[in-house]
Amino acid sequence: MIEAARTQTSKLTIKGSMKPAYEAILNPDVCAFIEQLAEQFTNRRDALLAKRAERQRRIDGGELPDFRADTRSIREGDWKVAPVPAALQDRRVEITGPVERKMIINALNSGAKVFMGDFEDALSPTWEAVMEGQVALRDYANDTLTYVSPEGKSYVLNKEIAVLIVRPRGWHLDEKHITIGGKAVPGGLVDFGIYFYLNAKKLLDNGVGPYFYLPKLESMEEAQLWADVFAYAENAVGLPKGTIKATVLIETILAAFEMDEILYALKDYCVALNCGRWDYIFSFIKKFSKRKDFVMPDRAQVTMKSHFLQSYSLLLIKTCHRRGAFAMGGMSAFIPVKGDEAANAKAFEAVRLDKERECGNGHDGTWVAHPGLVPVAMEVFERMLKGEINQVARQRDDGVKAADLLDIPEGTITEAGLRNNISVGVQYIAAWLNGAGAVPIFNLMEDAATAEISRSQIWQWINHEAKLDDGRLVTLALYRALLPEELKKITAQHGAGLPYGRAAELLTQLVSDKAFVEFLTLPGYALID
Repeated sequence: MIEAARTQTSKLTIKGSMKPAYEAILNPDVCAFIEQLAEQFTNRRDALLAKRAERQRRIDGGELPDFRADTRSIREGDWKVAPVPAALQDRRVEITGPVERKMIINALNSGAKVFMGDFEDALSPTWEAVMEGQVALRDYANDTLTYVSPEGKSYVLNKEIAVLIVRPRGWHLDEKHITIGGKAVPGGLVDFGIYFYLNAKKLLDNGVGPYFYLPKLESMEEAQLWADVFAYAENAVGLPKGTIKATVLIETILAAFEMDEILYALKDYCVALNCGRWDYIFSFIKKFSKRKDFVMPDRAQVTMKSHFLQSYSLLLIKTCHRRGAFAMGGMSAFIPVKGDEAANAKAFEAVRLDKERECGNGHDGTWVAHPGLVPVAMEVFERMLKGEINQVARQRDDGVKAADLLDIPEGTITEAGLRNNISVGVQYIAAWLNGAGAVPIFNLMEDAATAEISRSQIWQWINHEAKLDDGRLVTLALYRALLPEELKKITAQHGAGLPYGRAAELLTQLVSDKAFVEFLTLPGYALID
């Protein structure tokens, strides 16, 4: 329940309900810092989002991405990023998940080298979830993080834990509960600002630091905005420049053409790039959504063996290692399957093969979605790296060209693939509207990125009347015929406890709109508190 607005500073207004713990998090000094960040950087953020829209219009008109002519000197220059701190030298296996108290403890205890605590794709950003996440992260920094379940089970941190890296929301997302002059503050500035201001010095005392994962960047200029935010924040609290360390997710097709430039813009801060494969596939569909020649086959057929994804992985490795940065592999969405040993064995084998491909290519580490898969991934990197903790010294140059990054994977579009997209879309959106951002569906861990693939494929197939392998065209009428059948299956299996009807309405709105909606979380955010 949203209470009456509370004004914390001369300009900042907080509209979310304020528990005592939230009052401590959003104390006057923190609020003043967020206000400073917002006033300093929101206009630049807005201008960069406008540039995204203009670039999209050019792509819709037929322009294809290419490596920038105006930054050739950066790509050809002899420079490196700042040295990587000791705490981030071993990143062989990373686990990700939302910033929920129990999840944070389990992930830090999982045996992974890094835990990415997520305010973005794995979190449904309700006011309570965002605030409780910040409370939990403050407790982590102060060595007081514990959790007791409703059943009375206690959770505490082990002596040996993973290093925490926090992912703030992307530039496109706002925090509607915190406003200045009636305008929402960018969610990324809220997430970063609270965590950094409250915890940076304590983290350094603990032998780690304020580390961040940066999502959904599309250009060097967007990376430079983060670099300027970091420099401003360090100066504000009296920390040396370069104290903050960041890893950038290369999860948009446009960022793939600016990897050198993004590293250069963040060279005082950036220690790694990451192959955010699921968002990358979504971005590929989204950016070329108006082009019939860019229609994708079934999601299940678009794997990292596809030429455009393999090329992206190899280019990222080349770029990072040349610049002294780590090249992180992507998420394997498989999760252990309880009570089904055959399915469980299949999932473990799929993860093992995926990680062998990544390590063989030259990645320095990888992501998993479940603690049960940490040992599987770790075994691969321990075995293949033969005692080393990274392979940054390994240089490669596969001559990846623009055409390689834009190669359309071959495959088929099937009724089963369409049904799967409908079911995943409905199930994920329903869970997200109900407050969950990371959701197990069909033995895969789905977050906003994977759900985005599902709904964007439906939109793409409908708008270009793609042909199924049996000759039928994918139309809005076919979608509307299949939707109630999939809804019936979902409720038969899971009951009616989640808002599946409301989720189906939102999915239908998204796939039937003639204009491609950039992110499902934008209209979705209006439906949550």
